[in-house]
Amino acid sequence: MLVPLGLIVAFLLMLLFAKPGTRQCRWREDRRLNKNGETYFACVACGATTYCKPGKSPQTCLRNKER
Repeated sequence: MLVPLGLIVAFLLMLLFAKPGTRQCRWREDRRLNKNGETYFACVACGATTYCKPGKSPQTCLRNKER
């Protein structure tokens, strides 16, 4: 009885804490390419690129946005 309950709780926690906006994205940080103190990120899944403030990562998928 404990195992099925644990699986249900784990699944619910995954649903609550998952970021649906970046679910398909696989962001990689490149610290060599800085612009005005911001860090360069590139998605290896879709090829999108963006700059973010230091210590932050992209929170939304940029797949359909203009580059």
